[in-house]
Amino acid sequence: MTEVADPRLVPWGNFYVIVGSSGAALIGIQFVVIALIAGMRRRTTAETISAFATPTVVHLGGALVVSALMSAPWQSLVPASIAVATAGVAGLGYVAVVTRRARRQTTYKPILEDWVWYAVLPGSAYAALAAAALLLSARPEAAELVVGAAALGLLLVGIRNAWDTVTHIVVTADHAEHR
Repeated sequence: MTEVADPRLVPWGNFYVIVGSSGAALIGIQFVVIALIAGMRRRTTAETISAFATPTVVHLGGALVVSALMSAPWQSLVPASIAVATAGVAGLGYVAVVTRRARRQTTYKPILEDWVWYAVLPGSAYAALAAAALLLSARPEAAELVVGAAALGLLLVGIRNAWDTVTHIVVTADHAEHR
C-alpha cells in the first residue's frame, strides 16, 4: 500500500478507508434498491427524486471523495487543502440546489425533520469541510478532526436519508395499494 506523502495524514488512513468504502458500498445498494422499487405501482416525479433520492447518493459520494482526497499521496497539505475546500464549496452549492428542488416539488410536503436531514446537516458538513480545509496547512491536527467528522457526517446523513427514502416509498406504496 502506498502511504500518503505527508506523515501527518498517515494516522487517518484506516479511518478514510472505512468511510470511503462504506460510502461506495452504500451508493451501490441505493442503486439496487431504487431499481427494485421502480416497478411499484405508485410512481414519483423526477422533481421529488432530484430533491430527496439523488442527494443521498451525492452525500455518500461526498464521503467517498473526501476520503479519497485525504488518502491521496499529497506532497504537502496545500493541494489537499485546495481540493477539500473545493469539495466543501461545491457541496454547499449542491445543498442550495437541493433546497430549491425540495421547495419546488409538489409530490411531498417536507417537514422540519426533512429540512434538518436534507439541508441543514449536509450543509453544515460541507461548510465544515470548506472551513477546515483553510486551516489544514496551518493547524493540521484540528483541521483533520473536522474533516474526518464532516466525512463521517456525510456518510451518516446518507445512511439515514437512504433509509428515509426507502421507508417512505414502501409505506406510501403500501398505503396506495390498500385504497
